[in-house]
Amino acid sequence: MSTRQWAGDLALGARFAVTGGREGWTRALLTAVGVGLGVALLLLTTALPGALAERDRREDARLDLAFGPEIEKRADDTLIIARTDTEFGGRDIRGRLMEPEGPNAPVPPGLRELPAPGDMVVSPALKKLLESDDGALLRERMPYDIVGTIGEQGLVGPRELTYYAGSDDLTPKLGKSSAVRIDAFGDPYPTEDETDPVLLLLVLVVFVVLLMPVAVFIATAVRFGGERRDRRLAALRLVGSDSGMTRRIAAGEALAGSVLGLLFGTGFFLAGRQLASSFEVERISVFPSYLNPSPLLALLVAVAVPAAAVVVTLLALRGVVIEPLGVVRASRPARRRLWWRLLLPLAGLGMLAPMIGKGQENGDFNQYLVTGGVICLLVGVTAMLPWIVEAVVARLGAGSLSWQLAVRRLQLSSGSAARMVNGIAVAVAGAIALQMLFSGVDSMYTRDTGYDVTRAQMQVRVPEGMPAGPAVEKFERTKGVGKVYALSEGYFANAPASKEPEGYSELTVADCTTLREVAKLPSCADGDAFVVRGAPEDTTTPEMRRPGQKLYMETSGPEGTSREVVWTVPEDLLQADSVADPTGTLRGGFLMTPGAMPPGFAEAVTAELYLGIDDSVPHAREHVLNTAFAIDPLAEPMYWAATERTNRFASIRTGLFVGATAVLVLIGASLLVSQLEQLRERRKLLSALVAFGTRRRTLSLSVLWQTAVPIGLGLLLATVVGLTLGAVLLKMTATPVGVDWASVAAMTGLGAGVVLVVTLLSLPPLLKMMRPDGLRTE
Repeated sequence: MSTRQWAGDLALGARFAVTGGREGWTRALLTAVGVGLGVALLLLTTALPGALAERDRREDARLDLAFGPEIEKRADDTLIIARTDTEFGGRDIRGRLMEPEGPNAPVPPGLRELPAPGDMVVSPALKKLLESDDGALLRERMPYDIVGTIGEQGLVGPRELTYYAGSDDLTPKLGKSSAVRIDAFGDPYPTEDETDPVLLLLVLVVFVVLLMPVAVFIATAVRFGGERRDRRLAALRLVGSDSGMTRRIAAGEALAGSVLGLLFGTGFFLAGRQLASSFEVERISVFPSYLNPSPLLALLVAVAVPAAAVVVTLLALRGVVIEPLGVVRASRPARRRLWWRLLLPLAGLGMLAPMIGKGQENGDFNQYLVTGGVICLLVGVTAMLPWIVEAVVARLGAGSLSWQLAVRRLQLSSGSAARMVNGIAVAVAGAIALQMLFSGVDSMYTRDTGYDVTRAQMQVRVPEGMPAGPAVEKFERTKGVGKVYALSEGYFANAPASKEPEGYSELTVADCTTLREVAKLPSCADGDAFVVRGAPEDTTTPEMRRPGQKLYMETSGPEGTSREVVWTVPEDLLQADSVADPTGTLRGGFLMTPGAMPPGFAEAVTAELYLGIDDSVPHAREHVLNTAFAIDPLAEPMYWAATERTNRFASIRTGLFVGATAVLVLIGASLLVSQLEQLRERRKLLSALVAFGTRRRTLSLSVLWQTAVPIGLGLLLATVVGLTLGAVLLKMTATPVGVDWASVAAMTGLGAGVVLVVTLLSLPPLLKMMRPDGLRTE
């Protein structure tokens, strides 16, 4: 068979696709829309690595931490910058105060010049929030004049909330707060993070699971209009084409639809790319310029999709005998064989089996075996489902009229029904496996903070040198604050700084009520001091508690100077037993009430405030943040949580959520297109049944049953495959196998819900088709 003949036959098929009148164009458009949705998601996927890399690049370019040797002296090119990050309505706000020390001070990306003291430059999203009624509380935290907006190069996303404000009083706060001196923005010593094998496994599985439904939908879309196409091919056989030529012409029709689908997909992608800045998923937003697919990957998509269309069509027609007088497939098809369908999942398990038990400690997982194994298991769903649907519906029979109509239709075309639900079954199987994997390894990347969130929910540090009393009074008057624990902290040394002391011991100062939160006291009155026992890591205090021992504490003075205050351990020092404080820590060292503090100690200790928040009060945390800003703009209030996850693990979960959202939209849209295509194929049959007196309610229920039966079987198979794959992946990470049945039910229910929505959306076109005038023809 010559290449020229192949090309000619394919071109003839493509010509039929675009010159077949309204019927041909409708079929081509349905195929193009189905393929285009898949192509758009593939292009989005190829653009994601570049988008994430660009976000990281912009984040690195604006880094303002003091790396390497600290810049101790001011110069013409130095800048003092301080973090003023905050939150509002659950959203993070990145803030910076800046004080230039010379005319050549560095300017952060996205700004043309540094703002003057009292002015600020904000992101467009923050400007919109501050100008809205919802931003009134936030405005109290940002008493600066808005003089401009940050350019795109200074933002990681269009919906990011960030600002830069000018200041003229940061110099005294160097070394006492987040204020640092820098001479450039960015990371001068970039390093690559070490790859965690389990996290790499998660990334691989996420990509495969998200892309497999896309591939299945594209393969399904190129077979739209299969039955009508086969009848047209019979006419070609009648005018003299042989079976091989007929199949190649059919492949040419699919090729034309897929090429048109590439154009549609490119259009969908470009439209979605422009709309990307309007959406935010899991606090992640991107600029349209981020979404530039890799040219090589985009070329791969452009070649693979048409090639897949040709291959899928040729494979689909292998089991169809097209003769001049009709299509033999209209008779009862031969029963599908099971043995070769089992080879795919078995091959997948065989690829994954050698990596069982590796975990984090035994080297990297083989990327090719992981990818191949997961693909084989998920493709096994698409191979097994037609056999299962055929085997089950062959045994169905008695029931209502709508049930019998549905069952008979499924018995005649179980393959079409299985193809329609293949994508949703693959997606649910992958989602169940991923849910099991994430739940299983969650404990590896989630740690217990130790914070007692029943006693306090926020923590605020009072600026160094400021007494705790006034700050406590302000917080006690703040809306939503129920309790304030003030603990002033410092460290004793067993010798003056000039003699390089070798031992240190902690000092905690608070009133008697608050001290009982950190230790069990025999008795307490203002003026008492205690030595604490029971802290396992405190090994120096027993040596430093001897009566008459002089202990030294250093305090900062003006313009970077310092001085030492001395305390002599008294004879009547009381003993206390350590108990877990609100942070979950067993404190050691010494405890003092304010009346026991010698002169000068107030400036040597720093107060930490632990706040109990009443979240039933509207905007309680916003009021707390405003009070903290009023005390010190550089205060960094911290929200407490019982647990926290590592950033990379959380990022992968976020990426999964974003990708799963896109795939879910694709599933719904593709299923709707597939459902409409099947209804269009059966328009005359539905019209004939209505003309003979069949009730529309009966036909509507039959269509519902035709969808529900294969979907139920597909979800059952997806659950089995998903649990199997999830168990194998957990074994690979050396994690005990456990099943979160609530999550499995949620994933399965989500898949069923998508199908239900699609079915409801297809009812109006169905009712329109069920008219006797649908039999009219020319």
